[in-house]
Amino acid sequence: MAKILVGTCSWTDPTLIASGRFYPPGVNTAEARLRHYAQEFSLVEVDSSYYSLPTARTAELWVERTPSGFTFDIKAFRLFTGHPTPRDALPRDIGKAVAPPEAGKKNLYWRDLPEEISQEIWKRFREAIEPLHLTGKLGVVLFQFPPWFYPIGESRDYILACQEKLPDFRLAVEFRHGSWLNPKNLERTLDFLEKNNLAYVAVDEPQGFKSSVPPVAVATSNIGVVRFHGRNRDTWEAKGLTTAERFRYLYSEEELKEWVPRVQEMAAQAEEIHLLTNNCYADYAVQNARDLARLLEAGEARPSQA
Repeated sequence: MAKILVGTCSWTDPTLIASGRFYPPGVNTAEARLRHYAQEFSLVEVDSSYYSLPTARTAELWVERTPSGFTFDIKAFRLFTGHPTPRDALPRDIGKAVAPPEAGKKNLYWRDLPEEISQEIWKRFREAIEPLHLTGKLGVVLFQFPPWFYPIGESRDYILACQEKLPDFRLAVEFRHGSWLNPKNLERTLDFLEKNNLAYVAVDEPQGFKSSVPPVAVATSNIGVVRFHGRNRDTWEAKGLTTAERFRYLYSEEELKEWVPRVQEMAAQAEEIHLLTNNCYADYAVQNARDLARLLEAGEARPSQA
């Protein structure tokens, strides 16, 4: 049976802190919050690395502030996954070296960058997460591709190119277009990931949209990953919402119970399973991570303790 790790996709979300329902009084610094979080959970996803490049010094502090066996999954920088990126999200020296977006456009895309700049950004990302890797605290680097990333040869080649940039790290891939997992492409997608030792990210999310991916529970590498995005259909593709508003959804126990046999099946296919609640509004993610751990233990798929 695989080792099962349970955690949330943020320990610093402003609405979590403001709720006052997880961090005790006096736990009000970055260091204190991470230490408190790591007392209860054995896994966390770093979401901030999607918005801006992390630094090696920050990763070193994460290592120092968490116990042995704690695991960080790192979300890949948004430029790497084809998402629009403000110029000021780049390190200052790189931002100055990059030409501003074309007239009328606010954001940069990966295709806009000169090769030497692209290589430098990859280099800095690798160096930033190296302290986690060297201490055994790096889980997967999560590549969450956008809804306009389709199941074509060019997309598969790009995924492999990302893997070549991070040869020593374990990569996990999440799709946001349902065609990757439709009856025509399902087998090919999973075979591609398994052949290349890429972890498929199973998802729980609203269904019925082009960006919806069905909850296929399978492990395509030695690590299986499930991310719980909530089931709020009203906000899933809504524009102009904060991340917390979009994923504002508290799972019921019955909804989470659906995943117990699925996780048990994945645990028979892999060495390690990562379960991450991304419904990061107030303490919803914390509540549901606790619920998942309890339900899995009752089903005799015991999560590893912090």
